[in-house]
Amino acid sequence: MREVPISDESIRLGQFLKLASLIDSGADAKAVIADGMVAVNGEVETRRGRQLRSGDTVTLGGETARVTQA
Repeated sequence: MREVPISDESIRLGQFLKLASLIDSGADAKAVIADGMVAVNGEVETRRGRQLRSGDTVTLGGETARVTQA
């Protein structure tokens, strides 16, 4: 599992997917989230604007990244 630091208190799921290099663009984020391919803390998440905080985990395609505070 990779740890990905964020500078603010929270980050939107779509932004985090790109920051963690799990996807290439915002358009990709919209598609994979809408298709139910993204899990947050082990549960499928379909809201691109879901707020993530330090300690949350995001999984896409067998890769997992954890949100950490910078």
